[in-house]
Amino acid sequence: MSIIAAFMVPHPPMIVPDVGRGSEKQIEKTVKAYERVADEIAALKPETIIISSPHSVMYSDYFHISPGAGAQGSFADFRATQVRFDVEYDQELVERLSARAEASHFPAGTLGEKHKELDHGTMVPLWFILKKYKDFKLVRTGLSGYDLLKHYEYGMLIKETVEELGRKAVYVASGDLSHKLQDYGPYGFAEEGPVYDKRIMDVCSGARFGELFDFDENFCEKAAECGHKSFVIMAGALDGKAVEATQYSHEDVTGVGYGICSFIPKGEDETRHFLDERLKSVQADLEQKHQKSDAYVKLARASAEYFVKNGDVMPLPDWVPPELLNKQAGAFVSIHKFGGLRGCIGTIASTQKNLAMEIIQNAVSAVSKDPRFEPVTEDELKYLDINVDVLGEAEPIKSEAELDVKKYGVIVQSGYKRGLLLPDLDGVDTVKQQVAIARRKGGIAPGEKIDLFRFEVVRHY
Repeated sequence: MSIIAAFMVPHPPMIVPDVGRGSEKQIEKTVKAYERVADEIAALKPETIIISSPHSVMYSDYFHISPGAGAQGSFADFRATQVRFDVEYDQELVERLSARAEASHFPAGTLGEKHKELDHGTMVPLWFILKKYKDFKLVRTGLSGYDLLKHYEYGMLIKETVEELGRKAVYVASGDLSHKLQDYGPYGFAEEGPVYDKRIMDVCSGARFGELFDFDENFCEKAAECGHKSFVIMAGALDGKAVEATQYSHEDVTGVGYGICSFIPKGEDETRHFLDERLKSVQADLEQKHQKSDAYVKLARASAEYFVKNGDVMPLPDWVPPELLNKQAGAFVSIHKFGGLRGCIGTIASTQKNLAMEIIQNAVSAVSKDPRFEPVTEDELKYLDINVDVLGEAEPIKSEAELDVKKYGVIVQSGYKRGLLLPDLDGVDTVKQQVAIARRKGGIAPGEKIDLFRFEVVRHY
């Protein structure tokens, strides 16, 4: 056996009558769709239900699988202590999934927090399911800070483990859509909100799972969605399967999007290996980009690759043009992988005898010394997108009015503390954001007096 069905569901606690106290009637379409999901799961009689929840234990660099024999939970945090859960975990599947992850060096398992109560992202689906069906064991997993492709790969790992054990399993992807759909909603309105909901429902209702990768990280953040990565894991768990998709409901009346769809596998389909397709596409696009890169970026890439493969700093190549040898300047080397930042290190002013050596050294630091990330590994190199920013002279300014978030980078200084932010960055749309981020990077508290400097950059792709 394998995963026999999958469902995309929301998790508003208000949908539970003891929590909603009548307010659940606002989302009656969602209630009825959820009851349909529970009926279908009861008819399928799965041995195991796998739930991925954005509100379970979450780490930046690890997929946590809840360990132990089982767990309890209640809606006490939502003033409904009487609504309680006591579930049994599928320990064999959890142990086999963890072992498979370890064997393949995939960052998933039961390490970390051990005694976590059930979260509402898990309990809301369980509330509907348990009314109709109880003869199952549960696997609960969280999301991670990794990119979307890593989440799809995790879903594939789950699928392989389920098939290895011959489990009859159902996958439930718990997650709300945008939280910024209405001015009157609890999180206000953002123009990205309705766009996200329309796109995600269109993609999922058509089971076009490859398009889940096309949602930009900054766009998703502005839309304030919480379920996207959960849906991507689910898609990975259906990798290589023909899928019959049905949309049951979508509502936005509370200012938060609630979408419900079902996905029923209908046999093998070699055209639906979406991770393989995306990796091939990424490599082809990057190869074209590499061929068009200028000497600045080619030097940074050569330095990064040399260090990762050899563990040493690359000697200065003889092909470096004079413009890099006869100039000194600060420079930043930024590395992205699958659209997300993978490393960024730079210097405000020159520290080397020429700009070429500045780029070489900063490329080494970007792949090995950025404290936010693990060092880059050799198997990642083919997926890295690199750019170089060469900094102009920093000049003091009197106020934020002299900044332009697209044109100028900013240096914020308070005594010996200093933070820098480059211009024209995705997700940084205002000067206030730019200055606030630079403050945080420099460890400068909001109330501390600061001096401001601006600089221009020449960005090389």
